[in-house]
Amino acid sequence: MLSKNEEDYLKVLFHLLTGEGGDRAGTNQLAQQLEVKPASANSMLKRLSEKKLVEYQKYSKPILTPLGRATALQLIRRHRLWETFLFQKLNFAWDEVHEVAEQLEHVQSEKLIEQLDRFLGYPKFDPHGDPIPDAQGNMAVREYELLANIAPGQRVRITGMKDSSTAFLQYLNDLGLALHSELLVLEHIPFDNSLRLALPDGLTAQVSEKFALHVFVLRLD
Repeated sequence: MLSKNEEDYLKVLFHLLTGEGGDRAGTNQLAQQLEVKPASANSMLKRLSEKKLVEYQKYSKPILTPLGRATALQLIRRHRLWETFLFQKLNFAWDEVHEVAEQLEHVQSEKLIEQLDRFLGYPKFDPHGDPIPDAQGNMAVREYELLANIAPGQRVRITGMKDSSTAFLQYLNDLGLALHSELLVLEHIPFDNSLRLALPDGLTAQVSEKFALHVFVLRLD
């Protein structure tokens, strides 16, 4: 059985290795994400290596073993199922579920997670649009483009967020946006690459390029 700390390292390492720039993910990036010193990250990687979860040698890039990858996927599965449960059944806001799910994901009961998945109707995506791994670690493929790449005149539906931080989700709330909200791109502004959008409530808003680079959408027209 793994400790909470070991599980946290595995999950963060998985996200680093499978995200953008994963080929550059190393001890320093891992330490930065977990807010620990590089020496602490190095020590943990050695421990995970001894447990056959990570392939790692000092000054080299860590690699998840098949067992490590499978373990990380099950952690992500538990986390995203709990987020879905909190959002759908307990009326938590989508910017509130992450921190609670961080605690619940360490409950190590396979039967509980199987029953939770069944109770929720085997959801494919969590409240932020992220795919939920199934019991075998398979994930649905999310169809998306970045909002920043959508041309004026195109109508789109929000399918996910690259940033699921509380601050970003609260900003979306302030705009009256959520997962599955529909938008119309009205204009790209060359000066700063911002976008002017028609919102679901009939109002318009100008959003930054940074915002548009963190929202995944599906074309509707």
